Amino acid sequence: MEKSLGSLQLFALPVSKLASWTAAVAMVFGGVLPYIPQYRDIKRTQNAEGFSIYVCLVLLVANILRILFWFGRYFEPPLLLQSIIMIITMLVMLKLCTAVRMTNELTTRRRAFSDSKDEEIKTPRKFFLDFDLQYFWLWSRFIDYIQCVLAFTVVAAYITYLLIDSSLFVEMLGFFAVFTEAMLGTPQLYRNYENKSTEGMSITMVLMWASGDTFKTAYFILNQAPFQFWICGLLQVCVDITILFQAYYYDRYPQKPSSHTVPSTSTKAL
Repeated sequence: MEKSLGSLQLFALPVSKLASWTAAVAMVFGGVLPYIPQYRDIKRTQNAEGFSIYVCLVLLVANILRILFWFGRYFEPPLLLQSIIMIITMLVMLKLCTAVRMTNELTTRRRAFSDSKDEEIKTPRKFFLDFDLQYFWLWSRFIDYIQCVLAFTVVAAYITYLLIDSSLFVEMLGFFAVFTEAMLGTPQLYRNYENKSTEGMSITMVLMWASGDTFKTAYFILNQAPFQFWICGLLQVCVDITILFQAYYYDRYPQKPSSHTVPSTSTKAL
């Protein structure tokens, strides 16, 4: 009897480790999966109007702050690796969306020129170093987004270096990191509300957001992550559910297009 109990305990140990490793891998790469169908949709249709590039901004800021938070308060390594993977993913999404948008603008100018033959419609080029707040995060080149991300990282890292010994600053840094990530869905939520439609948005992406955020929140609670993580995880789940309700509502009750015209360089995201 004792031998059988011992063998069961020995068997339970590797199973427990396997489950722990599986959960860790899911945490690292699970956040990337929702963007695969959206990336493929944009690549296939060559249209990025349905996806808000401000989602990329939110995730870049959140994950840069989370990495800095790690230096002040140690947390699970999978969460740190997840932030690095997510930053890379968002840069890839921005690169695609910028290329698609600029290609579409060039095509529009060519068509307008060939049709009218009188004057060519010129779309002003926007650059990060112009420091024009009107076109913030709506720049014409991918390199401008890289410059902005690097500038933010250097400034945030310098401030963190100066205040790393302050427990209040470290806790606030962690809160802002996860709270910013919790606001991930709000640009898309507003984009849908502005359009009175979810056309161009990948429903698969949002469903994967919801399932991933639910799993992530449970992971935070079970692994006793800092309280900032799981509180904001719950907020993320609520935003995801609201976006899914938008998709249902606008599909069942189509809305009239808004009376005002939204320029192609507005908050429409890549």
